[in-house]
Amino acid sequence: MKTLVLNGSPKKEQSDTMHITRAFLAGMNEVSPQEVSIVHAVEKHIEYCTGCFACKLNGGTCVHDDDMRAILEEMLDSDLLLFSFPLYCYGMPAPLKALLDRTMPLSSLAMRKVGDRYEHVGQADFSRLHYMMICGCGFPNSQHNFEPAVAQFKQCFPCNHTVITVPESPMFNAPEADVVTKPRLELVKQAGKQYAQTGTIDETLLKEINSPMIPEEVYANIVNGNVENAKEI
Repeated sequence: MKTLVLNGSPKKEQSDTMHITRAFLAGMNEVSPQEVSIVHAVEKHIEYCTGCFACKLNGGTCVHDDDMRAILEEMLDSDLLLFSFPLYCYGMPAPLKALLDRTMPLSSLAMRKVGDRYEHVGQADFSRLHYMMICGCGFPNSQHNFEPAVAQFKQCFPCNHTVITVPESPMFNAPEADVVTKPRLELVKQAGKQYAQTGTIDETLLKEINSPMIPEEVYANIVNGNVENAKEI
């Protein structure tokens, strides 16, 4: 399987969320060898979409001649698009959102009704593509935090999507938290195995991955204590 990882974190490989993504890919790789390519959005020259719709009228060519052209080709050559990003203002970080906006050339201005909603008709065949969202956040729980990002992702990719959200994700970059983060990454690895085998992840496993690693109040107190210590330095 060809997997294209679209990493939205400005920290690139040091991203808290990339720890989760690497564990998931490791699980997939245990089932069968995976061909993985990683794009760090912050490293790419991606102009903002101007909404001119030229790409939808001239067969899919954007007015901007930048890195997005090659990224679109790589997306269409993949089997799985894995969006890996930390939660910023309840959504994607700006570099990844700019990349997502620039997928406009994949569809035309023409629209059709699918179920209860309208969608633009595609200018390319990406019916075989599957979509994965792996998102971490610094809050101690998942309630009323991930919902906007998940809703947007599912609207953008209404078919063949899978979502993994993980609270307390800054702990993945803290070696002293290994006692709780390593077991959680093993669960994520298990999810990767399931996905490679069946194309789905068991809901019970997803719920466990989505749960806090340590009690919410304990995590909040640790974070707040670190903030106070930083102020004193």
